[in-house]
Order: sequence, then structure tokens, then C-alpha cells
Amino acid sequence: MNEVTVIGLGAMGGAIAQTLLEKGYQVTVWNRTATKADSIVEKGAVLTSTAAEAIRASQISIICVSDYKTSYEVLDVEGVHAALSGRVLIQLTTGSPEQAQKQEIWANTHGASYIDGAIAAAPPQIGGDHATIFTSGSTEAFDIVKPVLGALAGHVPYYGEQVSAAASIDLAFLSYLFGSYLGFFHASRILESDGLRIDDFGSMIAGVSPMVGSILQYEGEVIQHSKYENPQSSLQMSMVTVGLLMEQAREKNMNNEFPLFLQNMFRKAIDAGYGEQDIASLVKTIR
Repeated sequence: MNEVTVIGLGAMGGAIAQTLLEKGYQVTVWNRTATKADSIVEKGAVLTSTAAEAIRASQISIICVSDYKTSYEVLDVEGVHAALSGRVLIQLTTGSPEQAQKQEIWANTHGASYIDGAIAAAPPQIGGDHATIFTSGSTEAFDIVKPVLGALAGHVPYYGEQVSAAASIDLAFLSYLFGSYLGFFHASRILESDGLRIDDFGSMIAGVSPMVGSILQYEGEVIQHSKYENPQSSLQMSMVTVGLLMEQAREKNMNNEFPLFLQNMFRKAIDAGYGEQDIASLVKTIR
């Protein structure tokens, strides 16, 4: 199955269409602003005048737009309803678990199989070994689209027929990523306050990432199996480091919002009696 339709040609949708062309697929495209398709058409894609026409051109259609509201504005029209019947729709627009559930019902109502996907990559990384697309939805549909998604990402984990799974995994990943951003940006201020290079620190973090991943894998097992006793690092021990972060911010007269947030979270858990447990016991207070 060598034909694929791509709906939406923003930065990510354009990267998807271009990568599929490079991988030898026959690509049909549609975008609300037709001029955005010019460069893709020059490389061999076929532009249609309507979304319905584009969907009819291929057994598999990928939609990647700004949000689910826009997705429905594009798809929830009479011509598209008929075009979807008997085809597979891959939703690569970032959304919530509930939005994925509702769109699966909507797609099935119009006779389409549905795969929800979440891209963990920047547009320039699409098609590369390090790109990841989390997926969930119909097993039968996933078997059909797996080669297409494999052309777009080196890792395409499938989380089963619970269609909300990909969106939940994606939001969990982004929660971790944004938390890491905040820690890194505070770290940059610590380094600046002592005249040290931030780019060197970034390189160091890249180097120790496998070790950090192993730590988080361990903490995931602690939480999954509720094994908070006999910790490798207790909350009370970690609170000492939080205190040092607060002290450093005071010494350098710099913003302390990040360490103050940590201090409040850790104090809440210690006051609840979890001080001698694994640092992962913080999740109990979040619950």
C-alpha cells in the first residue's frame, strides 16, 4: 500500500509529507491555505482542491493540524464523511485522551478505522531513528499503517486498543519534559551566577542521560509496585539538597521560585510521614 494522504501542511504536516515522498510513497495533500503545498507539490505530491478528494485518493489518511477543533472543522463535513468509509484515519494532532476517545467514535460512525498517534519529535527529526510516535487504537488498523508510521519514526510503540493510551503517554512524557526544562533553566541561572558555561552543561546532561533514564526506570518500578521502603534516596536526604538550592539562590540574590516549589512539595510529603521513604513517595501527596 504505497498511497498516503496528508491533511495539514504546517511545520509538522509538511515534514510528514516530505518524508513520505522521500521514502517512496505516492502522497496526496490538502491544506486550507493551498499555497503552503507549493514546495511539496514541486517534489512530487498531488494537491487536491478538497479534503474529501484527498481522502478518497488513498486507503490511509494522516491528519496533523493545530488542534482537534481544527481537525473537526476539516473532517466533519458531508463530503469527507462519505470519503472516509472503509479507510484508515491516523490522527497525529496533539490532543487529550478524551479527545482521542471521541474522535475514534466519530471516525467509526463514518465507517473509518482509527489510529491515534502522538509525535515525540521536532519536524526536522521526522524520518530519523530517534523520532518516536506513540500509537493506540484498532489493532487491525495498526497492522495496516505500521509501515507508513515506521517511515516517519524509528520508534513506533503501540499501546493497544485503548485509544486514549497514546495521548496519555504523550502528556506524561511532556509533563516529564517540561519539568526537566524548568530544572534546566534554573540550573542555567546557577551556572551564570558563578560564571560557568551553560552549553557545556547541556553537553554534560546529554552524556549522563542514560544514567538519568535508569534512575527514572527504577522510580517507575517503585511507584508501580508501591515499594517505598529501604530507599536508595529518601525524601529526607533529598530535602538537604533542596535546602542547598534555596541557600544558593539567597546567596546570589536570584529567583528562587523553582527551589521554593520543591521545598513546599517535599515538606508536604515529609509532614505526611514519608521522610524515610523513597523520593518517589512524593507521588502519594500528588494523589
